This record gives sequence, structure tokens and C-alpha cells, in this order.
Amino acid sequence: MKIFAFFIYILNLLTFAIMGADKHAAKTNHRRVPEKTLFLMALLGGGLGGMVGMLYFHHKTKHWYFRHGFPIIAVLQCACFLWVLTQA
Repeated sequence: MKIFAFFIYILNLLTFAIMGADKHAAKTNHRRVPEKTLFLMALLGGGLGGMVGMLYFHHKTKHWYFRHGFPIIAVLQCACFLWVLTQA
């Protein structure tokens, strides 16, 4: 269980960092992170980090699928994580 929690923690930090890096790349006209990659990171367990990164960096907030998708993913993942914790 500790390994799973550590994996989720690292994935959320990584997703947050990637959102920041993509925002920086957008501002400086550098190569961007594909939107598919951002959603994949969120779906793999980094939903909360993606949502916090989106709000913190003000990145992808105009896209409805990010504005609604990341919070939905984050809530579902938090609910699943809490369910797993209560089953252990």
C-alpha cells in the first residue's frame, strides 16, 4: 500500500511539473507537451497534480475539456484512493 501511495504522490508531482513546463514552453515558443500526454498523466493517477498545476500556472484553463476533465478525474481518483485505503 505504501508503494502505491508513493507512486501516486510522485505521479502527481510529475504531472504538476509537466503542466508548469508546458506553460513555460507556451510562453517562450518552445516545443509543447501534447495534450494527450497531459491527459494520460492525469488518468494514470496524476489528476490532482494536473488540476492544481492548471490552476496554479493558469494553463489550459480556457479549454473546457481541461477545465472540467481534470477536476472530474481528480475527484474520481481521490474517491478511489480513499476506498482502497478503507479496504486495507
